[in-house]
Amino acid sequence: MSFSWKKVFSKKNKQTEISPDSVPKHIAIIMDGNGRWAAQRGLPRTAGHHAGMVALRRTIRAADEFGIKVLTVYAFSTENWKRPVAEVDFLMRLPSEFLRTDLPELIAKNVKVIMSGSRTGLPRHTIKAVDEAISKTANNTGMILNFALNYGSRAEIVKAVREISQAVAAGSLQVNEINEKIVADHLYTAGLPDPDLLIRPSGEIRLSNFLLWQLAYAELCFVEVYWPDFKREHLLAAIEAFSQRDRRFGTIKL
Repeated sequence: MSFSWKKVFSKKNKQTEISPDSVPKHIAIIMDGNGRWAAQRGLPRTAGHHAGMVALRRTIRAADEFGIKVLTVYAFSTENWKRPVAEVDFLMRLPSEFLRTDLPELIAKNVKVIMSGSRTGLPRHTIKAVDEAISKTANNTGMILNFALNYGSRAEIVKAVREISQAVAAGSLQVNEINEKIVADHLYTAGLPDPDLLIRPSGEIRLSNFLLWQLAYAELCFVEVYWPDFKREHLLAAIEAFSQRDRRFGTIKL
């Protein structure tokens, strides 16, 4: 889908033009605040998670419309296993429900689905749904939709260290050959560009063990709405704010 950025952002009757060159290629989102959204309305937490799924649908459509190349969403963390069993069971069924209803649209829009995270411990029905989406979109060439599922950044880095150590022990890698690219190649996100922009709704200001290596030079945007209330205009405002950041990556501009 083509999209014109000319005078696309409007705030207090002022319009801002955004150049396509300043749009982030990779956006990562911590989908936070579902439970609090539900509590404010006297609803069960599961209702908040379901509303969060609707927000995800809106966000995928908007990101694709805006020309984002990669969208990574924090769907379930390694710490989320500590939640009540009934809530975890509900969360594990959401991928099946989401992909059952939305996969045809993702296919039609040329979106490619991938997953970052450990498959260990995931229910069979969850893995089946994700694998079906990955398989049916494998040849798509549009936006990449990356589900961070059963994901924890520290566990990811430990995994990378173990794999690299095994390669050194086997003699296929020398210690002095280990560099940042080698480490990145052993992360779940191998092959993806690092995120340019991290968005976290709900008002919390922390990373919560999400993409700690990959976010080294990302711009951070914290939004004062719960995830179920996150809309197209919030994504657009974050992109507009990103376009005005001066990204120097440790250097200076002469």
